[in-house]
Amino acid sequence: MKYAMMLLAVACCLSCGTSHEKEDHQVLVVKKTTTAPTLDGLVTENCWNMATWHPLDQNWLGEAYSYEDFNGRYKLTWDEDYLYLLVEITDDILYDARKDPLKLWWDDDCVEVFIDEDNSGGLHQFSHNAFAYHIALDGNVVDLAPDREPRLYNDHIRSARRVDGTLSTWELAIRLFRDDYQDGGINVPVPLKKDKKVGFALAYCDNDGSAERENFIGSVFVPGEDKNQGWINADIFGTLVLEE
Repeated sequence: MKYAMMLLAVACCLSCGTSHEKEDHQVLVVKKTTTAPTLDGLVTENCWNMATWHPLDQNWLGEAYSYEDFNGRYKLTWDEDYLYLLVEITDDILYDARKDPLKLWWDDDCVEVFIDEDNSGGLHQFSHNAFAYHIALDGNVVDLAPDREPRLYNDHIRSARRVDGTLSTWELAIRLFRDDYQDGGINVPVPLKKDKKVGFALAYCDNDGSAERENFIGSVFVPGEDKNQGWINADIFGTLVLEE
């Protein structure tokens, strides 16, 4: 009896000590740049010429859309200080009805960048285990804080956007922060290095003039009927592998 109780206690300890581990999927190799791109939307730097295009084509929310209504793709590169993101969006109507950046920010047109610095996965809806940055047309960057209130994180992402007809070209420089990030505290960005893995997904909120966004188009396949999981669960993020 005593032996059986000891086995049960050991089993409980092992079970309680089991940590969550994200399963890597949509693994993208991202090459380092020796020269940081200029954030101007012109895309003249050689680092972008060398980088690979990836599609933004997973309809996470909304009805089917036409190519003229929306089409998107993106590229990535990095250096020690930033993860750089180039996004090309074809959108026939740019919609920005809410001037207060902290009010219904997801219902205006915006780019959304999901970052999990240590690629650990797991829940992050009301924590900084991962970030879900909404970058508005005016450049404001919004995410929910652990107190369940929206905050501006404009010092996390610098961006520039250039519009030519229905084509919008975004260039972003993204700082990465650990999951112990404290709002209002002193936080040091994580330096990037070779072989680092980063949880990553990209999305676009598209609204052509409705009360709510009409489509939410992402970069990764999400199984199941409810595909709007990125703002809650970092397990759905893809995985970036940084290489020189």
